[in-house]
Amino acid sequence: MAKHYDLGKKGEKIAATHLAKQGYIIKERNWRFGKDEIDIIAEHDNFLVVVEVKTRSSSYFGNPEEAVDEQKQGFLIRAANEYVIQKEIDLEVRFDIFSIIIESGKQTINHIEDAFYPTL
Repeated sequence: MAKHYDLGKKGEKIAATHLAKQGYIIKERNWRFGKDEIDIIAEHDNFLVVVEVKTRSSSYFGNPEEAVDEQKQGFLIRAANEYVIQKEIDLEVRFDIFSIIIESGKQTINHIEDAFYPTL
């Protein structure tokens, strides 16, 4: 398996564990709608929280959260909308980014709540 894939899966596990310790209820991991994927879907404080996890081995090319551009946000919004419809969810939706750098065995974690908002 590709090294970057392994790093991504490790980051998702770190994020899910961290969120669960903070009282988030993990509903789904790697939920797919067509080609779109949501890394983590959780419930917390009466919000449905859609979490995009970005993991890197360094910040040499910028912080991981910078990779969540407008196109990626659009994919997440579309997938979240479908999830809400399919599961008949009656909660406000929040979009978070979990940015992780794993460098020389050290983890730097940045949980960005309300990282972006759907546009009309």
